[in-house]
Amino acid sequence: MPIGLALPQYGVLADPTLTARVAAEAEAIGYDRLWTADRILVPNEPRSRYPGGDGTIPAEFRTFLDPLTLLTVAAGATTRARLGTSTLNALWQPPALLARTLTTIDRLSGGRLDVGIGLGWSKDEYQAVGVPWEGKAARLEETLDVLEAFWAGGEDVRHTGALWTVPPSTVLSLPVQRPRPPVLLGGVSPAALERAGRRSDGWLGIGLPMPALHGIRDQLHRAAHAAGRDPLALRLILRANPVITATPAPAEQVPQRGTVGQIAEYFTTTIRQLGAEPLLDLHHAARSADEYLALAREFHDALGA
Repeated sequence: MPIGLALPQYGVLADPTLTARVAAEAEAIGYDRLWTADRILVPNEPRSRYPGGDGTIPAEFRTFLDPLTLLTVAAGATTRARLGTSTLNALWQPPALLARTLTTIDRLSGGRLDVGIGLGWSKDEYQAVGVPWEGKAARLEETLDVLEAFWAGGEDVRHTGALWTVPPSTVLSLPVQRPRPPVLLGGVSPAALERAGRRSDGWLGIGLPMPALHGIRDQLHRAAHAAGRDPLALRLILRANPVITATPAPAEQVPQRGTVGQIAEYFTTTIRQLGAEPLLDLHHAARSADEYLALAREFHDALGA
């Protein structure tokens, strides 16, 4: 089963000079997927609760690098690992421009891009980029429509919708992957899971208790079946941002906290029961690139990959 690693991107690891080194060494260790996330700012008086822990936005998010720029660097530093976003807040930019950028990264990487998209959780970030918080779901649906139109390409690319109009146009710069790069969608609401099952190639999730993950998998499969799609073709990618402890943490805290062995065992269980793809984000566990890579190797060994 493919194993993913987040590239250094925020907090003390928000140093773009680390990107090429960590990407290349992670690939050499054996990681099959390299991922970036998407943040803009930390408001001083947040209007939205962070969806994790006690709701406080992590201090590390005060320093954050652009996800697509880092994937561009990683594309040149690797040859095998797939490159993805978990998740990209795609609504923060016009979809026509986003299609061009994602197409370029897919071409640079020789067809190794996974486009993971989420809606985000911060009203303040939406305000900062001038995008309405209300109507996000409809905006995402139309964003996907525009992306697919540009990725199909040709001499008659067009789109007419509530938010964007693309006049009949010629677009000949196409992704390597056909008919498009894989699109993965996040979210845990019934509407988000229905959308993922209906029109995505997989679901981007977080480490949750196994009963919850089984329920989510079943909802995705029902939505895919209702849309006439193959439920078994959907990928499940589970991200964990663990705090590594020297002694075992209580079972209910895993995979948010625990030893390397505990978190590896959690992922081994999700692989065995759900066919899930692990995604390890070690920003809360490492303070330097050397420590990050050492932990990455330890996890890779523990997972038996």
